[in-house]
Amino acid sequence: MRIISYNVNGIRAAINKGFIDWLKTDPADIVCVQETKALKENVNHNLFNDLGYEDYWFSAQKKGYSGVAVFTKIKPDNILYGTGHSISDEEGRVIQLDFGEIRLINAYFPSGTSGDIRQTYKYEWLNEFFDYLNELRKNHPKLILCGDYNIAHTEMDIHDPKGNKNASGFLPEERAWMDKFFNNGMIDTFRLIHPDEPHRYSWWSQRFPSVRLNNKGWRIDYISVSDALKSQVEDADIFPDVKHSDHCPVYLKLKK
Repeated sequence: MRIISYNVNGIRAAINKGFIDWLKTDPADIVCVQETKALKENVNHNLFNDLGYEDYWFSAQKKGYSGVAVFTKIKPDNILYGTGHSISDEEGRVIQLDFGEIRLINAYFPSGTSGDIRQTYKYEWLNEFFDYLNELRKNHPKLILCGDYNIAHTEMDIHDPKGNKNASGFLPEERAWMDKFFNNGMIDTFRLIHPDEPHRYSWWSQRFPSVRLNNKGWRIDYISVSDALKSQVEDADIFPDVKHSDHCPVYLKLKK
């Protein structure tokens, strides 16, 4: 099972930048995207079906905002839309699919960059989601959580840790949540395969074009697995040369 997680920063914009041509290269069996900024009916989803992907969408009620989708060549046994948390579900932040014993969760974590109100909500969402995952694992021990977490975990995951110590996405409380998450039976698959590899990022600010050119980025996109899947992790990577967004795809390969 090959999985991609990719914040496309608008699926229609990504399509205009060659996203479909990239899918034609068969980058993964399952492609989880975040920040679709579109309803399914606003997109020609035959583009995905013609390539052998079934497509499942959970969009925000607000037009042009948030949203997640999954394109999969492996037929899921079950699809769940949301988590039952009202604000999160209104914003189309989580979609879940079952593949045999594996529960795959595609999540777009909130950002706190727009101000204190959203930063406060981000903390509330993180706490709700942590408890939700703990409860879920009682019946679904084999979990995969992919998505844009909107948090750089360690100083190795950000180009300028000192300059960003007070920036949303690298705040002590956010990083402490990541510590708690990874100390609670979840594994950062990229760091499992590349434990000490620096300067590997998945997002670059669009404010200055030179930022990506000079690789001044953040690693805020992850594919994590529960301990029950650790032995099946075969490969994990980041693909910075794929450029349909201000993010790039992150990758996981599981063996049977």
